[in-house]
Amino acid sequence: MGRVKLQIKRIENNTNRQVTFSKRRNGLIKKAYELSVLCDIDIALIMFSPSGRLSHFSGRRRIEDVLARYVNLPENDRGG
Repeated sequence: MGRVKLQIKRIENNTNRQVTFSKRRNGLIKKAYELSVLCDIDIALIMFSPSGRLSHFSGRRRIEDVLARYVNLPENDRGG
């Protein structure tokens, strides 16, 4: 039997929200790592948990280097 389709909406229970964040954070970091290795890209991932704690990931370069590269892009190349 397959998984139940989860409706994407804010989780109201604080404990459940934190647990879900912790599990999904690890999956997101794993995907970012795989993308950086497979495609040989610079990547920086910055997240704040519901409790305000910082989580971050960077590939081969430091987060500061990737952010500096982004900041130095012309305004119209930033995409949003």
